[in-house]
Amino acid sequence: MVQSPAKDTTFACTCGALSGRISAAGVASSTHVECFCHDCRAAQLYFGQPDPAPGPVDVLQMLPEEIVFEHGAEHLALMQLSPKGMLRWYASCCNAPLATTSRTPKVPFAGFIVNRIPDPSDLGPVRTRGFVPRPGGKQAHEGLGPAAIGLVTRVLKSRLSGSWKNTPFFDAYTGETSAKPTVLTKPERAALYK
Repeated sequence: MVQSPAKDTTFACTCGALSGRISAAGVASSTHVECFCHDCRAAQLYFGQPDPAPGPVDVLQMLPEEIVFEHGAEHLALMQLSPKGMLRWYASCCNAPLATTSRTPKVPFAGFIVNRIPDPSDLGPVRTRGFVPRPGGKQAHEGLGPAAIGLVTRVLKSRLSGSWKNTPFFDAYTGETSAKPTVLTKPERAALYK
């Protein structure tokens, strides 16, 4: 966890049509993570972003309830790499990836894409590196503790307080997503994993 910034942290899509803020409390309770997994890379490629490989995708793990869309929420769109894959939210106006969430509001998790934040200086250092490539095609996690402890702590707090229902990504009562997902076909998905 990082020291709480004095104010909320703003974010915007590439073209600026969709924008919002992450609460100061959300940043304070978040975990700054670098992810090298194949799915995060594939999602970046799907959205036409620069290929992060061999580097990571920079992510802020947090509660969805700490994210507020203030302008352009009508541009919020959704993609899944597979029918049972994580939900990958983006701005349809410019294909800017925004966040990855679980498939249900009952597991309050969001991995917010740090590139959407103009000034990430308040986010603190990277605490966890996931799926780091190793010799022989293997992968390993570095500093997994902060991400695991942060996730469990945030989910328990949100579930016990009922604040998980205040998510911009779902109707918490029906479980329906705020946007209809585009689910990639096997050939579409395979083309991203080359």
